[in-house]
Amino acid sequence: MNENYDENAVEHAEAVNFTGGMTVVQNTKYLIHCLSVIGQVEGHYTLPEENKTTKYEHVIPSLVAIEQERSVKGLIIILNTVGGDVEAGLAIAELLAGMKTPTVSLVVGGGHSIGIPLAVSAKISYIVPTAAMTIHPVRMNGTVIGIPQTFSYFEKIQERVIKFITDHSNVTQETYRELMMRNSLVMDTGTVIDGADAVEYGIIDRLGGLSDAIETLYGLIENTPPRYEQ
Repeated sequence: MNENYDENAVEHAEAVNFTGGMTVVQNTKYLIHCLSVIGQVEGHYTLPEENKTTKYEHVIPSLVAIEQERSVKGLIIILNTVGGDVEAGLAIAELLAGMKTPTVSLVVGGGHSIGIPLAVSAKISYIVPTAAMTIHPVRMNGTVIGIPQTFSYFEKIQERVIKFITDHSNVTQETYRELMMRNSLVMDTGTVIDGADAVEYGIIDRLGGLSDAIETLYGLIENTPPRYEQ
């Protein structure tokens, strides 16, 4: 077994309440955890059973456990999401951004809407060439009261999303706003970009696949000091 791999890592990892289907690989360089953000990010309201969802109340305690568990050396976030609840997505993104654990994200399929903050929250972000990201203004479901206070609330939420994305990536606010307000979608305002465009605009760091993301994560692990004092 590799000298960098804790002999008790499997036992420690299984003791942590990981959700979303974790596979513990014993013959590996480092023990890393895979967090998958699939389907729609579910927030305070339960979505219909036929929807594929990522439940934020499951993800949050898992991230806390990963940050504390010394045998877990890194975290890879795999995203294929249509978006979802804004506040739930931002809550997860803020936790990811605040972790000392080395993190790398990889967008496959789609990283739409609130999936963008989740993608950029990692220390290094990747996207495959065929993936897509939809950039659009914040939308609300249900009954909306058409008064100035409501529009002010929408605007403040939008500013929170934009600030997080631009603080954790290389895209400028001007560029992101321009993409967000384009009239290029049939049923909405916004823009759909592919993997190469996402890198060119500075939203995502690098174009690549799973092996690239894991190799980068290993490099971060090797160059990151211990998270907490022994």
